[in-house]
Amino acid sequence: MKTALATIFAGLLASTPLAAQSVEDFPAQAMTYIIPFNAGGESDISARFQQSEWENVTGHQVVIQYQPGAGGAQAWSQLNSLPGDGYTIMGINLPHTILQPMAGSVGYATDDLTPVHYFHYTPDAIFVRADSQFTTLQQLIDHAKANPGLVTFAGSGSNSSNQLANVRFNAQADVVTTYVPFSGTGPSITAVLGGSTMAGFNYVTSAVSQGDALRMLAVSAEERLPAFPDVPTFKELGYDIVGGAYRGVAVPASTSEDVRQRISDIISKINAQPAFVEKMESAGFALTDIGYDEMDEFVAERIKEYTDGARALGIIQ
Repeated sequence: MKTALATIFAGLLASTPLAAQSVEDFPAQAMTYIIPFNAGGESDISARFQQSEWENVTGHQVVIQYQPGAGGAQAWSQLNSLPGDGYTIMGINLPHTILQPMAGSVGYATDDLTPVHYFHYTPDAIFVRADSQFTTLQQLIDHAKANPGLVTFAGSGSNSSNQLANVRFNAQADVVTTYVPFSGTGPSITAVLGGSTMAGFNYVTSAVSQGDALRMLAVSAEERLPAFPDVPTFKELGYDIVGGAYRGVAVPASTSEDVRQRISDIISKINAQPAFVEKMESAGFALTDIGYDEMDEFVAERIKEYTDGARALGIIQ
């Protein structure tokens, strides 16, 4: 895998334009967009939605490549070895890029990465089977209080946004539940559907793919989502739980400030395209528009939030 990855990265280096381009003319050719996961996940889906609008906004296409490995860490650890001319960008995810370095050596530190825009998040949500005894969040909470530790939640992995949401839910609802990590969204939803767990903390996008097989009890968005107008937010039910897996775009550290801002502006323009908005909202994504000029403050806030979560999870003391 490392040899194949090195070969692809060498190819990117070889294909980089040697002639300097003015920022006003950027991009002057097609760009490469690396997704550090396998095809088919939320990162890929949202990037494909962006891809369909890329040429309308920039006049040039973007080519998507996949470099999976170590939960994204394999690609992120090599991001800064790429040329900083702006023609190669990489998908970046939170809380992955904060929690991974906290948990151990992954080949990069959070500060090594240069995100330039976060354009959406997939809100965490509590799911049960459609035939579950629980039709409201309060019913689930009441059962959890009466049966400490017996309510089980499937989630997409350890040290994930799903697990952080479960920790916050336990604290705010004053309950003890058991989080069961699985190797991704698909297996965790299968566990809920098959009755292996009583409920699931997963991403809202799962409700789109599963349709009527699941019931969503609450969603961690600021407001009710257009795709699920009947599902209440945690906030309106009295719990301050907002967030999920944030996704954005990063560049090598050697990229100039002007080019960083230009790429951020491109993503922001794509975010405003009506067709893109419709696709994202219909799929259950919550759009954000966190540009490069807001990045330091946004990342600092997430580091504080996830550090508190990491202590609760025992990742750090």
